[in-house]
This record gives sequence, structure tokens and C-alpha cells, in this order.
Amino acid sequence: MMPEELTAPPRIKDTAAIGEERQNTAFRTAASKVPEVTLWFWVVKILTTGMGETTSDFLVHQFEPAVALAFGFVALVISLVLQFSVRRYIPWVYWTAVAMVSVFGTMAADAVHVVLGVPYLASTVFFIVALAAVFLLWYRSEKTLSIHSITTRRRELFYWAAVLTTFALGTAAGDLTAYTLGLGYFASGIMFAVAIAVPALARWRGWLAAIPAFWFAYILTRPLGGSFADWTAVSVDRGGLNWGTGPVSLVMAVGIAILVTLMTISRRTRA
Repeated sequence: MMPEELTAPPRIKDTAAIGEERQNTAFRTAASKVPEVTLWFWVVKILTTGMGETTSDFLVHQFEPAVALAFGFVALVISLVLQFSVRRYIPWVYWTAVAMVSVFGTMAADAVHVVLGVPYLASTVFFIVALAAVFLLWYRSEKTLSIHSITTRRRELFYWAAVLTTFALGTAAGDLTAYTLGLGYFASGIMFAVAIAVPALARWRGWLAAIPAFWFAYILTRPLGGSFADWTAVSVDRGGLNWGTGPVSLVMAVGIAILVTLMTISRRTRA
């Protein structure tokens, strides 16, 4: 007689387990309110950070800063209400919310420095502490910080609180390197481009887990995109190309719209 372990049907069990795992993965993906992390995710994310930087600067110079801040806040609230009202990830709804977070997050960080007179170093430290608090509360409540698990209202609230704080932190950090440390916009952009490669390399080599690698890179996209956007927009005497905040904002907004449209078409095609 053959041993019992050789007569068992392991392949059938393995196939069933794999099938169940795939079904669970597909369900989580369908139920999630955030996009898959792909190359296009990072491209659009960086574009939104740059667009938020220049759009914020454009609005506060075209209108009274208080009016611009109020407008940014109202736009943010409307976009988040829309995002929370849908039951699944819809590209244009999600990325509109991210863009509005970028605009208002930039305004809020700038207001802390310009209006309240808080140094960039102090505001950077403050937003680091604030983000750490968000992550701590999120993890203690949900036992995970994975964006692939954004399937409940509470997790979605934690996620957007973290996103908003990362934008404010990135704005303060970018201004810290450009102004306080005197690197200027272009050098700051290069520095953050090198820095953002660190979590990618660490993840590729297996030195860093997926979740901390993601959030490390996510935070750095803000000063990366903002630094290069400022470099293209500001005057030559400030170390820029003098293309103007309005034109740069418009070009980036068009780029975001095109990519989000392609994402939407791709999702419909796969469905």
C-alpha cells in the first residue's frame, strides 16, 4: 500500500486555496476606494503635487489670501464628499480629491509660515509629528496601514487624513530645503528625486516592507513635484525658468486629465 501522504490530493487542495485567494484579492480590489499602485499612479501623483504647488501660488496672488484659502477649503470639502459618496474607486473622482488636497495642503502649509510666522523647520517637525499621530491611530484602530485595505468608511477617513498631512509635510519640507537651507528649487528637486529612489531600491532588495516603502515614497512625491513645479514657474532671479504659475498649473492639469481619462478607459476595457 502507498503511504497515506502520497494518496492525498494536494493539488486539488492547492488549486482550491489558490482560487479562493484570487477571489479574495479580486474582491478587495473591487471594494477598495483607492487605485492600484502602478507606474501611472506615481506619475499622476507627482503631477498633482506640482499642480497643487503652482495653483496655490497662482490663487493667492490673484485673490486675497484669505479668499483663496476659503476657496481651496470649499473645493476640498466638495471633492472629499464626492469621494466618500461613491462605493468604489472611480479615477476622476479620486484624483480630483487628491488634486484638491494638494492645493489646500499647500495653502495650509504656506499659511502656517506666512501668516503665523512659523519657521519652515518648525512646521516640518510639526507635520512629521502630526503624520506619525495619524499613522499611530490608524494602525491601533485597524492593525494595518495598507492602502489595499481601504474598504470601510473609518479606514477611508484615516487614509485621507494621512494624505492631507503628507501634502502639508511635503510642502514644508520642500520650502525648508529651498529657502532655509538655500538649495533652491532645482537642487531641491534633484535631492528629492534621489531620496525617492531609496525606498524603491530598499523594497526591490527586500530591505524594506511594502507598506513603509509606499508611504516613504508617497511623502517624498510632494516636495519632488513641488520643487520642480516651482523651478519651472518662478522668475529667473529666484532661480526658475519664469514660465509662470498659471501656465504651469494649466499644463499639469491637462496632463492629469489625459492620464486619468486613459485610466478610466482602461478600467472599462478590463471590465
